[in-house]
Amino acid sequence: MRKVLAGGRFNVIHPGHVYFLRQARSLGDFLGVVIANDKTMRKRNKTLVFPAKERKKMVEAIRFVDKAVIGYPIGGESGYARVVEEERPAVIALGYDQKINLKKLKDALASRGLTCAIARIGNYKGYRTRK
Repeated sequence: MRKVLAGGRFNVIHPGHVYFLRQARSLGDFLGVVIANDKTMRKRNKTLVFPAKERKKMVEAIRFVDKAVIGYPIGGESGYARVVEEERPAVIALGYDQKINLKKLKDALASRGLTCAIARIGNYKGYRTRK
């Protein structure tokens, strides 16, 4: 089984999110999704429309999502690496606008003895989450 891990805030689900998750799912047989923790959202001054537990329920309702988890509040690549270590995906799918330092992520994974393919998913018709 080829496991794919995607992540995001998913504050308000829109067609761009569905496209991103569908494309991520096409990279493997199992799609896990990491939902940004509320503390991480506040730390990064992001608008919090729904709490993480509610955002997780919305993502779980998407039929091709196999598993959703809430990320750790420490944020950054190290927090993401911790989830990757637990979930052990073959592929990490990143959205076109996700600002993750790939070198730091790869270093954090390597320090845990992990290697994953990383795929960048493009934008869908200009959809973006706005305030």
